[in-house]
Amino acid sequence: NMSIFAKSWVCQNLCFCQGYNDDCTKQLLLLVCRLKSSVSFLTRPDRPNIAYQKLKGRNPGVIFLPGFNSNMNGQKATALEDFCKSLGHAFIRFDYTGCGSSDGKFEECTIGKWRKDVLSILDELTEGPQILVGSSMGGWLMLHAAIARPDKVAALVGVAVAADHVVTTFKRLPIEAQKEIEEKGEWKYRTKHNEAGYYSLTYDFIREAENHCVLNSPIPVTCPVRLIHGMEDGDVPWQISMQVADRVLSKDVDVILRKIGQHRMSDKEDTKLLVNTVDDLIDKLSTVV
Repeated sequence: NMSIFAKSWVCQNLCFCQGYNDDCTKQLLLLVCRLKSSVSFLTRPDRPNIAYQKLKGRNPGVIFLPGFNSNMNGQKATALEDFCKSLGHAFIRFDYTGCGSSDGKFEECTIGKWRKDVLSILDELTEGPQILVGSSMGGWLMLHAAIARPDKVAALVGVAVAADHVVTTFKRLPIEAQKEIEEKGEWKYRTKHNEAGYYSLTYDFIREAENHCVLNSPIPVTCPVRLIHGMEDGDVPWQISMQVADRVLSKDVDVILRKIGQHRMSDKEDTKLLVNTVDDLIDKLSTVV
């Protein structure tokens, strides 16, 4: 009951203020080239369409799961796509419902709905073993995908995994603040990643997210797990990655801490570390097969 169609991007009204040789223009041209590539949509009869880009290739395939309020065009996603293309391995990046180019309203989304998005991508667009790479909230969702599809998820790579983070942060607020948020129905969650300085979360979003917490008990994930986290992450404490490592049942777990790493882990050395980690897992899984 699902179908796939493609849409070509058309970029208009671009202007270049300093000629074609400056670094800013070069980066913009690279971005335009990516946006002009074919974006496909996974259509679902009962849920909004999901925008994605798919690179055909060998297994294990790699799927990138973005963070909260992010999209599939970030540096980590495109770096992994370039790497998979160079190796001839399959790769998928996508936008959650209500984010990026996907259909749906962001304010109506929940952790549960985004979890279903990930499962739809796995079920409808992939065959064979997959390595899931989850950034921040995407790291939380990758754990759920591994639990729900153990036969398909062959390995996990988490970058600044934010498992349960929105719920635990809310519960650490003073009781008076929690009651005020419940009465108003809105939580202005502070962030430095947008101009407003906060994300507007509904109280219902927080309550629904409680249903998807994973750190309160053993996590039934037995595949290889690699967790990368910056120790200077001002958004999601690196200790969460340590908790995930402790809770998963898998014995094949490595935690890599970057002493000066920030939350987005997107500088040159961070990206190199991520690509090398995925490369090692591809070798490991290919040897097993």
